[in-house]
Amino acid sequence: MAPRSPSLETVSELAERHGFDLTPEEIATYRDVMAHTLEVLGRLDELPPAPRPEVRYPRTPGYRPGPEENRYGAWYWRCSIDGAPDGPLAGKTVAIKDSICVAGVPMMNGSSLLEGFVPEVDATVVTRILDAGGQIVGKAACEHLCVSDSSNTSDCGPVLNPHDTARSAGGSSSGSAVAVATGDCDLALGADQAGSIRMPAAWCGIYGLKPSYGLVPYTGCASIEYTLDHVGPMAASVRDVALLLGAIAGPDDFDPRQAGVVADDYLAQLDAGIEGMRVGVLEEGFGWPGAEEEVESAVRSAADRLRELGATVEAVSVPLHRDSAAIWRGIGVEGNLLRQFRGSLVATGSRAWYDVALHDAFGRARARNANDLAHTAKSIALSGAYLHERYGGRFYAKARNLVPLLTRAYDDALAQHDVLLMPATPMRPTLLPGPEASLADLIRHAFEVNASVCGFNLTGHPGISIPIGPSGGLPIGLMAIGGRFADAQLLRFAQACEQSIATPVVAPAG
Repeated sequence: MAPRSPSLETVSELAERHGFDLTPEEIATYRDVMAHTLEVLGRLDELPPAPRPEVRYPRTPGYRPGPEENRYGAWYWRCSIDGAPDGPLAGKTVAIKDSICVAGVPMMNGSSLLEGFVPEVDATVVTRILDAGGQIVGKAACEHLCVSDSSNTSDCGPVLNPHDTARSAGGSSSGSAVAVATGDCDLALGADQAGSIRMPAAWCGIYGLKPSYGLVPYTGCASIEYTLDHVGPMAASVRDVALLLGAIAGPDDFDPRQAGVVADDYLAQLDAGIEGMRVGVLEEGFGWPGAEEEVESAVRSAADRLRELGATVEAVSVPLHRDSAAIWRGIGVEGNLLRQFRGSLVATGSRAWYDVALHDAFGRARARNANDLAHTAKSIALSGAYLHERYGGRFYAKARNLVPLLTRAYDDALAQHDVLLMPATPMRPTLLPGPEASLADLIRHAFEVNASVCGFNLTGHPGISIPIGPSGGLPIGLMAIGGRFADAQLLRFAQACEQSIATPVVAPAG
């Protein structure tokens, strides 16, 4: 069916919006040209549908769990999908963040706008988990369109920190972190555009890896901004993180984020220790707004203990790190508007597989029910629209030009050090907002944590949160950053930490 031809009034409005001064006769002519173009485009709906990724493993839709089996709000949906009879993930149960497509299983992405949508395809990472013998046991709740550092924005309800249910579990991969921390599953997938794997991992006392950019294919995951999108493993041990990364990493023909990606053997050198490793404690990773002395002291003490394991530990300075959040905002805010709110969550690029069903479902819902967007999403949409329409992408362009400088600054530090250390979050889990919280308080709470971690989404360096708490019964996370595509070395470092200095906090069962 051809798209509907515009009215003369619509063409006039479009012309005015774009600064065109057209006569009535010109408007009529342009309308006729547009009508012909739209008629030709109608042929696209008559052509056979393009091939889509194959769904290879049978499943039933599952069910939405009640409160009796969802004590902390970690689950959006429960299901049971068996993978191959054997493989590296055989016997492992896996939760999938609800921003990632699982065919035949409802997907909400934390937002009522998508409620009722059922994907037709498995994301590439889902297929790889099943191919490796993993069992998918549900969709973990996530924040509203994945736009929050905290865990109180999902339209399913808040995700509670199992160590203290009055506190945030971190966002936006909140349910994934809680499901692992409580033992509801062995492994989980999270997605990370500004710290959304590492922050909830830190606040729930588990391990969460944002891999190198492009190492793990993003095909079939809801996009926020394609240059920031990462998907990665979360688990209660480094070995399980490495196991899951080995199953999901590697090239995918449909992901334009990838270029010359080669997966590694992430278990081969895992237990080699860190004797001789050069560790840099990033000074600009400390002293951020809201930073707690308990967190910063724990990270520095952990770094000092690494000397006993044979590592060289010294302070390192990357001054531009203090501006990484501003650079991220220049790209993340306007890019979020264009890719998520106007691009309907789908990938872009010449090699991308476009999920038309997801595009249509979110696009229709957004047009009908835009007011149902969460306060976090409205804040991003308004800021992005103002920047885009008032300044025409100028700040996006300036920020984009600064990314190579930021990348080079981290690369220079990593040329002298194998890993960089800093807190994964400036503070321990914060209290969830109460019913009396103002709109300003809610928005501030949603964006108070990620300033020191989001820069590595711009540059693509891998980062892992390592639990080194507790303090006052609450987890603390140390973040280690490695060289791009040196994920195996980073995991080797994290394994040594787990064996010698990590002190995970045991969470009550879910």
